[in-house]
Amino acid sequence: MSKLARSFVFISTGLLTLLFSVALFFAYFYSIQQDQWLLSLATVRFFYVPLIAYIIVAALIVATVVTSIFYLVLRQQVSHTESQLQYLVSGQYESPVFKQINADNGNFSMTIEQTVEQLRQKMIRLQRDIQSYSDRPPVIAGETKEEILAQERHRLARELHDSVSQQLFAATMMLSALSEVAQKQADNPQLLQSLTTVERVLNDAQSEMRALLLHLRPVTLEGKSLRDGIIQLLNELKTKIAVEITWDIDNVTLPSGIEDNLFRIVQELLSNTLRHAKAQEIEVYLKKIGQSVLLKVMDDGQGFDPKVAQKAGSYGLNNITERAQSVGGTAKIISLPNQGTSVEIRVPLLKERN
Repeated sequence: MSKLARSFVFISTGLLTLLFSVALFFAYFYSIQQDQWLLSLATVRFFYVPLIAYIIVAALIVATVVTSIFYLVLRQQVSHTESQLQYLVSGQYESPVFKQINADNGNFSMTIEQTVEQLRQKMIRLQRDIQSYSDRPPVIAGETKEEILAQERHRLARELHDSVSQQLFAATMMLSALSEVAQKQADNPQLLQSLTTVERVLNDAQSEMRALLLHLRPVTLEGKSLRDGIIQLLNELKTKIAVEITWDIDNVTLPSGIEDNLFRIVQELLSNTLRHAKAQEIEVYLKKIGQSVLLKVMDDGQGFDPKVAQKAGSYGLNNITERAQSVGGTAKIISLPNQGTSVEIRVPLLKERN
């Protein structure tokens, strides 16, 4: 309930109770003193205060008490419903908040509870269908879409590694040797500066190539668990890039479709970080929290404005969000310029059917 709605309920209930209380007091005094009862209320005094003032104060007190009680009861019911809806939006369908159905709350409250419960059951069925579909990808000409993409990625990665990556490495070595010769001939500092600039550009190109090769790695875990696959990926990165990487990975067992998509999300996040963030530290977490699994990747890079990136149609962010949604999960991206980036992927875990 919005602040405007709460204020309207509070004011309207208070005014109605006040009017009712004043009318009740006037009716009482009118019934016991038929002649000039209104004048008596204005002239009779207790402690120098007219009797009518006591009536108005009493009516205000009654109105305040009744309105406060009504508001607190309504607020409790509305807050409970809002909490349930927030849990539904975040995918936490098995939260204990859905088990707190009290039959003594009245017909109106029970109707809301039943409606929310029906919505929860429908979302659970939809979530189960989505996760079941992720385990059975569509087949095109006898091959799944992921298999076709994996073959193409293998081909591109092999060609890039055997051609462009090797040429970049050879150019870097030759330029390094040329820089050593130029340093001995100190009579041309402009040439030495130009060689240093070219060497830096080549190093950046090599880093970009490593990130692209990481992005083109196999999509599937190839028989490994999600934990083993992520740890192997991170260990390989530590040997290839000058970035500090820390992780805390739980050994969670998930359907194969969810594990493959989460693994791919980790690959894309790491690739985007290496290519764009210019980070010095990367943290990766995989935790089972209640009835959901949480994947979190953080870096201390240059960050960005998510709203600007969304308007620009960032392929990487859109792809990560779509992969999370394809298994019924949610993606939360928090980033600020020059303050790093945090990406949270939360996927609900459904209980097995009896």
